[in-house]
Amino acid sequence: MSAIHKVSIALTSEQIGVLKAAVDTGDYATTSEIIREAIRDWQFKRELRQEDIQRLRQMWDEGKASGKAKQVDLDGLRQEGRLRLAKMSRTRRNAS
Repeated sequence: MSAIHKVSIALTSEQIGVLKAAVDTGDYATTSEIIREAIRDWQFKRELRQEDIQRLRQMWDEGKASGKAKQVDLDGLRQEGRLRLAKMSRTRRNAS
């Protein structure tokens, strides 16, 4: 286990009240436990954001490397999408 270091943070009275209420109701053993969980959640979300940014950069690079942009037939794409959706719907109905 990592060494434990004590830090000081400034919270509003409302935030302190919410933390203490969570401890008083037994949801958490201590306010420190709540803060540690919040930091773990923040770390997890931060890692996900970094992965998303990396994936977007990769997609951007792939798009640039694929050559010049071409004209897109939006009506044709919509029609293709509708046909695929209808086919999926028929397949699901037949499987039931």
